[in-house]
Parts: sequence; structure tokens; C-alpha cells
Amino acid sequence: MRKMKKSFVLLVISLALILVGSIAASHFNQAGGNADVSRIYFETERGELSGLLYKPDGADAEPRPAVIATHGYLNSGEMQDAQAIEMAKRGYVVLALDMYDHGHSTGTMEKPVPFFSFWPLAMYDAVQYMYEQDFVLKDEEGNGMIAVSGHSMGGFSSTHAVMLDELDYEQSGIRKIQSSLTMGSDYQWLKTMGYTDEEINVAYGPRPSGKIAGVYDEFFFNAEGAAGPVAKKDYVSTPEGLGFLGGLESAEAGTVYEVDGGQRVIYQPKETHPWNHFSKTSTGYAIDFYDMAFAEHEGLIQIGEDDQTWMWKEWFSFVALIGFFLLFIPLIGLLTKLPFFNWVYTSRPEAFDAPKTDGARLIGYILLLVGALYPALFFTALYSGDETGMRLLRQISMISIGLSGFILIAGLVKGASRSVKLGSGLILALSIVQYVFLRAQESFFETTEWMGGATVNPTVYWAINVAIVMLMILVGYHFATRKAEGATIATYGVKAGFKTIVSALATAVVAVGVGYGILYLVDAVFNVDFRLWTFAVKTFEEQHFWALLRYAPLFLIYYFIVGLAVNMNTASRAYDGIKGYLAAILHFIGGLLLYLVYHYGLLFIIGTGGYPAESLSSIIVIGLVPVLLIAAVFNRYFYRKTGNMYLGAFLNTILFTMITLANTVLYTIF
Repeated sequence: MRKMKKSFVLLVISLALILVGSIAASHFNQAGGNADVSRIYFETERGELSGLLYKPDGADAEPRPAVIATHGYLNSGEMQDAQAIEMAKRGYVVLALDMYDHGHSTGTMEKPVPFFSFWPLAMYDAVQYMYEQDFVLKDEEGNGMIAVSGHSMGGFSSTHAVMLDELDYEQSGIRKIQSSLTMGSDYQWLKTMGYTDEEINVAYGPRPSGKIAGVYDEFFFNAEGAAGPVAKKDYVSTPEGLGFLGGLESAEAGTVYEVDGGQRVIYQPKETHPWNHFSKTSTGYAIDFYDMAFAEHEGLIQIGEDDQTWMWKEWFSFVALIGFFLLFIPLIGLLTKLPFFNWVYTSRPEAFDAPKTDGARLIGYILLLVGALYPALFFTALYSGDETGMRLLRQISMISIGLSGFILIAGLVKGASRSVKLGSGLILALSIVQYVFLRAQESFFETTEWMGGATVNPTVYWAINVAIVMLMILVGYHFATRKAEGATIATYGVKAGFKTIVSALATAVVAVGVGYGILYLVDAVFNVDFRLWTFAVKTFEEQHFWALLRYAPLFLIYYFIVGLAVNMNTASRAYDGIKGYLAAILHFIGGLLLYLVYHYGLLFIIGTGGYPAESLSSIIVIGLVPVLLIAAVFNRYFYRKTGNMYLGAFLNTILFTMITLANTVLYTIF
């Protein structure tokens, strides 16, 4: 009864955090109550686009200038909430757009080259829609008072929209786009479509145009001869930057230049690529730019860049995010008091004494160290396909095959113990599996109708490779040390009956269903989700659910085996309490944290990242850290509560696979 009371109290606290955080986040998301926010969907020739529409009070009676803001690759329209809130507060209509195949938007075009299937026309399709709305202002000649703005891939789409609009202007005499502001994007991908710098620069015409080019951007704004994209930048001094500003010989960041009858400016905040989303500095530049671009429109509210309130929406969404993850502890605690669900409990394995010999302790520390470092040391190889790293991994795998095969044969010939033969045989089998898997990297990376997550595929590939290596180490550790101490699979929480496993799966499914049910209710009532910066729990569409069924079994391999590694290495009484949680966290994210410290530390200190060629993969690591941090806590907590590892593995798999899929690109039709 006392435990149930604690669960009820914790449940109330988590729900209160969700409710208070969501109400406050909604207030600031609505520009302090001065704008109506709603999710809209509209059909296009290429599919269905969706976005959050911010409509200031009075816009239906008095049309307003509009800003269409869109996100970069893998993200969704919510990532533009800083611009959306600040400009809606100043009287603009804002559409925070989901690009095709991102967020709630779906593309129906053919995708022979997936990256080019959605961004080239998404922004201009949204411009066509917004131009036709009565609440969007046009001038006396019919020109649209619409600004296009995008981050990264959204910047390519915005620039291309300007080019398409200029082509239409030559036929119709009407410009629907009044100005453009891009963040974190240069001309790199537009050039792959066959455009030249001159063609792009001419297309801006008299439109006010700006670029926010982070000094530490991991992708773009490179000077010729740079060692790699992850390096310090000075875009305003490059030929491309100077060409954008009118072909000057030299220029200064933040200075407005007159080009072709319009103003052009390059801002250079000391920020990384994803930092642009979460920056008062970049948001301030956007405010200044729109004040300049729409200076003649007296109906807008001039507030200035200092009075920014968007970050309050982020912080209160973070409060709701904390409540969301906290919810699973009391919810599952209460759920498993019910018949059928209470089958999840098994006898808790008896803890071992701490290792008595230096050798046993050393093996334990090596396991902990390898478990923490291996996922990071070979992340670039397994995620990006770095050939040097992949070659090394294949060589190590071949050595493992040879060594374990030799030990197995020698053991059979000399009549070694059953443990030696069984252990070496299992490691041999796993080594062969890993080698085959390493050779299949290219086919595994391929984006298909069945595996439509372009960046989820390499993440799964990395995760499964980590799981295979960890399992090899665990087998060796068990037969070399733990088995002699009396350990069995029951010691690590693996042994469980069919009823227990089914109950654990059902408990995880129901708990995640309740959690997302609350999210959908919050989304419907308040039009906000649970997030902080790039880490978000957001609603999903039907295609994401079907993708979950395909990807979850693969991610389960990772969460199960890494969870097993944690249980094996923390089976002694020395890891009771907080020390066990710290060990679990170290297993899951220790190496990844060191990766980020090394990579970005060097970038900020010497101007070149630790992995100069790793742009996207390093940003993926940033997203993995909070996911795996929470997964580590859930794994440890539910193992200790239930006596087995199944509930934690199932919960982590279902919950974090869906979070991943809903927050990235997902190709649905090929």
C-alpha cells in the first residue's frame, strides 16, 4: 500500500509537470496570447504539406505580411518556433512548415534520389498556398508580402523558391516572395542541380535577402582548401559570400549592402549548425532583418531584438518533457499491480560479492571501458562508412574468427573444459556474424520502401554492430570469470518464463500508448509537444507507426544486449544504489560524451573539429546522448524493480524508436 501511495504521488507530480509546462508553453507559443496557433494540412501536386500556422489577432480583418519558416534535414516545423513566436508577436502571419516526408507532411513524388525528392519545391509549394490566403498581404500590384526563411535544407528550399518565383515574375509580372533569409545554408546543394553562383545571385533581384552563417557551422560556408567542413568559417570573405553581396572585393558581417535595388546582408554568429535553432543572437538577427525588409509596413509592431520570449516556450516545454519521462515510473508501477501485468515480476537475482582477485576486477573494468568507448571510437566508421575504420573493424573481426576458431579446435583436441569449448564456439559464431554484417554495410544503408528512414538505417547498423561486439565480450567475460563464481543467465536477469516476457511487452506497449495518448491530448488542446532544442517527443502519423513495427525488432537487439552488459558488469553488491546507475549511464553514453568533448572542444579551441569530415554524424551523436541517457536509467530501474531485463528493453525499444522516427525524415512512397 505504501508503494502504491508513492506511485500515485509521483504520478500526480508527473502529470502536473506536463500540464503546467504545456499550459505555459502554449501561452508563449501563442505570442503571449496574441496569436492563434493551429496545425494545417494542404494538398499540393507533390503530396500533402503540413505546418503550424501562427495567425495574429486581427489578421482576418487586416491582412498581414507573412513569414514561411522551415527546418533542415531530419527536423520538423517546430524547430522554427523562435522565429515563429517572435514574428507572430510583431504582427506577422507565420507558417512553420514541415517539408515533404518530414514531420506531418508526406510526399507522393517518385524518389529515385531521395534527398532531392522533397526540398527543391516544398517551400515554393507553400508560397503558392499562402499567397492565396485572404489574411496574407499583397501590395497594390498583386505582389505577395511573403518572406521565405529556412535552416540548412530549408535554406536550399527557400533560395530555390526565390529562383522559381523570379522565373514566374518574368511571365506574370508578380513576385509572390518579398524577401528571403536563410540560416546554415550556402549554395552547395543548389549547385548540384546545375545552377551557378551568378544565376543564384541574380535571381534575388530587388528582394531584401540575408544569410545567417555560423562561424562554427559543421556543414557549409567553407573557404577553398579547407581541411574539412567541421572548421571555423568566415563566409563573408569567401568568393561565394562576396558574390552574394554584389561581387565586392571585401565585406563585413552585419553590414547591409545595396545590390540590384535590394538590401543584402550576411550575419556571422559564433554558433554551430544546430545552435542556430536555439539562439537569441540568431533570432535577433532575424528580427532585425525583417524590421529592415518590411520597414514600410506601419501596421507591424516594432519591438526590437532584446525583448525575446520564445525561450520561455522552450523551457516550459522542457518541464513537460521531464514530466513525460517521469510518468513511466509511477504508471508502470501501478499498471503492474493489476492481474496479467503483474506477471512481469520475477525473483531478483542475488547480487555477487565484489570480485576478489585483481584479475577479475581488471576484466570488469575492461568490460566497462570497452562498453563505453567502442560505440564512440567506431561511430564514424559504422555510421558514415569511413573506409579506414571499416577496414580496421573487418581485420579485427577476422582476427577474432581465427583466434576463437583456434581455441575451439585446440579445446576439442585436448579435451578442454565445456566452458572453454562452449565459450570459444559462441565467440566464433558471433565473429562470423559480425564479419558478414560488416560486409553488408552498403546494402543496409540503402533507403528502401521497407527501410525508409534515411538516417535511421545507419543508426540501426551502428547499434547492431555495437550489440554484436558487446555480446562477444560478455560471452568471454562470463566463461572466463563469472561462471566460475556461480553466475548463470538468471544472474543477469535473462531467465524468465513466457508469461513474464509477454507481460513485459504488454506493459511497455500500454505504458507508451498512455504516454502518447497524453501527448496527443496536449497537442490537440495546446498545440505544443514535449521538447528541448532538438530533443523532442512529438505526435506521429500513420506511416511512422508502420515504420515502428519494422525498426523496433532491430533496435531491440541493441537495447537488450547493452542492457545485458550493464547487468553483467553491475551484478556485484558494489554497484547497489547510485553507483549502479552511474555505471549504466557510462555504458550507454560515456564514450559518446567523450566523442563530443573531443570533437567540439577542438573545433572551438583550434578551429578544426576532432573529426573534420564528420558533419551529420556528429550532430546525430548530440541527439543520441539524451535518448541513451534516459534509456540507461530506465534499463537499470526496471531491472531492479522486476528482477529481469525484459520490461526495460521493451520500453526503451518502443519509446525511443518512435521518438526517433517521428523526428526525422521518413520516405513513405517510392
